This record gives sequence, structure tokens and C-alpha cells, in this order.
Amino acid sequence: MKPSLRNSIVVVSVAALAASLWWWRSQTAGDPLADLLVAEATIGDVQQTVQATGTLRPVRLVAVGAQVSGRITSMKVAIGDTVKAGDLVATIDSVTQENDLKSAEAAFADVRAQKRQKEASLVYAEAVLERETSTYAKQASSKDAFESAKATVATTRAQIDSLAAQITQAEVKVDSARVDLGHTRIVAPIDGTVLLVVTQEGQTVNAVQSAPTIVVLGRIDRMTVRAEVSEADAPKVRVGQPVIFSILGDLDRRWEGSLEALDPAPDTLRSDSQITSSSTSSTSSSSSSSSSSSAIYYYGRFEVPNPDGVLRTYMTAQVKVILGEAKGVVTVPTAALSSAGGERVVEVVGANGATTRRKVVVGLDDKVRVEIRSGLAAGEKVVVGRRSSEAKTSSMPGPPGGL
Repeated sequence: MKPSLRNSIVVVSVAALAASLWWWRSQTAGDPLADLLVAEATIGDVQQTVQATGTLRPVRLVAVGAQVSGRITSMKVAIGDTVKAGDLVATIDSVTQENDLKSAEAAFADVRAQKRQKEASLVYAEAVLERETSTYAKQASSKDAFESAKATVATTRAQIDSLAAQITQAEVKVDSARVDLGHTRIVAPIDGTVLLVVTQEGQTVNAVQSAPTIVVLGRIDRMTVRAEVSEADAPKVRVGQPVIFSILGDLDRRWEGSLEALDPAPDTLRSDSQITSSSTSSTSSSSSSSSSSSAIYYYGRFEVPNPDGVLRTYMTAQVKVILGEAKGVVTVPTAALSSAGGERVVEVVGANGATTRRKVVVGLDDKVRVEIRSGLAAGEKVVVGRRSSEAKTSSMPGPPGGL
């Protein structure tokens, strides 16, 4: 491109820009609000809330375990099945428990027979003692025979008392064996839904040290929401405040409830060195350091009905605790407020375009809009900001011809 042509283009561009600037200023020179960002006070609702993330759990969650060892011979339920309290869940091979019960019953019968034998011996010993007492009184028998008969009666009675105690002990063993046999039939302790099957048919379980879990049942017609409330928001939250939440899979639907509990301490208390006294000093120091550097949350809990089963175990809930709510009130954008002498003021735009500062009394503020309790009426306009020089420049029209 020739230098003369390039210079001509630059001159034309500068002239076009100057013309555009003159046109824009001429259009806005008569508008006193051209530099202002203005909003109107309107009637609306303001809701002040605390945000929290929660987890859904069944109102009752039970791990059904085995109390005896053995092989699972039959599994009667599958994931998703609904069961009633007392319904059969699984059975364990019962041969060992049946034999234990038979042995206990045989031992019980043997001790009872021994007791009857001793009772018969006592009748004979008492008769002998009665004869020896009579003959000894007449000096027809020796004192030694009398004392021997007396000792035999006392000994037999003591043996009967011992056997009575053994009978009680044997009866307890029978009852225990019968209970163990009953434990080979695993039944549902509550009404609920099978959420997890841990042990499969044919698998052997060992209940010597702990009760192995067979299935997990949950009552899902009502769900508990366990929400994490940050330490910054915890002082504002109170039991009884209304709550609403949604789930990630259906953000448009809202569930409502009321906060039923707020834990007085966070879960990090479990790692406190005063609690975990059995840990080594280095472990306690590490736990304390970790606790102090991590965020602190207090768990709030509430229940909601779940008749349609949409809410599922361990879903994430987006929770809002409603601290306050005002409906049908005068509201303006929060950005319209400023402070002067410890009072809140807004800049009101008059009919002639002039602005004046006015004191207002504010109520709830959701950080977007604020409730105006007095000092401003619906329909009045307030200043929420001023246009920056960059915004003015960007709003100017481009030069003619697109140069």
C-alpha cells in the first residue's frame, strides 16, 4: 500500500471517530441520567437463607447380621425387595445347632433323672434315720449308727440341692441352644426395603468375633437429611427454622421441612487428642493439626416424607435454611444501598432527573435485593451505580463505513 493512500485512510478514520463522539455527546447532553445506572423500587419477596450441602439417608437403616456361624443355605430376598418385620431373609445350615440342642436336652434329662434318684435315696435315708433315732433313744443301737444315718440324710439333701442347681444350668443351656437354632433363620427386624445384599447363598459366615452383615435394610418412606452447616453460618441457624432442598437430578422440585436438630459439636471431635487418649502423641498431634486446618461443619438434621420413592439413599441435597422471609414488600437492589453516619441511605432519582440522598430503614437482605421497610415507595427510582469511562466508550457507535 502506498504511503499517501495509508495516510488518507488514517485521516478518514480519525474524522469518523470524532464525528461519532460528537453525535453521541449531542444525544446524551440533554439526559441527566446518562451516566447513571438506575433501578426501580418494586413490590416483591425477600428470603434470607443459609446454604448447606446435605446427604439423604433412610429414617431407619439397619445392618441385619448373623449371630451364628455356618453356610448360607438360602437367600430369600434381593436388592429392592420390600419386607415386613419378621419376614425370612436367609437361612444358615442348622445341623450343628440342632445337634447342640439335642445334646443340651439330653444333659438336662440326665440331671433331672439324677435328682429323682437322689430324692428316692433321701426317702430311704430319712426312714433309716427315724429307726436309728428310736432305737438310740432306747439305747438299743450305737451312737455311731445314729450319727451315720443323720449324716446320710444331710448329705443326700445337699446332693439334691446341687442337682437342682445343675438342672437350672442345664435348662439355660437348652434355651441357649434353642435360641442359636432360631438364629439360623435370619428375619427382618423392621419393615423396610433391601438396600444391599452383602452375603451370597452358599457363602460361609463366621460369627465368632463379630456379627457378619447379611443384608442392609432401610425404611425409605421417610428420609433424613443430614446437612453440613459451616461454622460461619451456625450461629444464625436455630432448631425449628423452615428448610427447603432440591436434589441434583431434579433441581426444579422443592421439598420442605423443619430443622429438627443441630449438633453441638462437629464430627472432628472424634479426632480430638482428649478423646483419642489411646493414640500415640504423634498421631494425636497430627490429628489436631489436621482438624485445625480443615473446615468446620455442624450437622443439622430433619426428616421429610418420601411416598413416591424419588429420594434415594446417599443422594446429595442442596439445602437452604430459611432465616427470615418477607413477602409483598418494597425491594431495591442491594447495590443501591450505602452508609452515611451509621444509617442506610439510597440515592433517589427525582422527576426532573436530579438525585437526592434519602435515609431508609432496611429489613431482610438476600445479597441481591433488600427489603425497604420505610423511606421509599414502590415505583421510585434509585441509583445502583455509575457508568465507567470504559462503558461509555464501549457504548459509542462505531465510525461510519465500519472502519
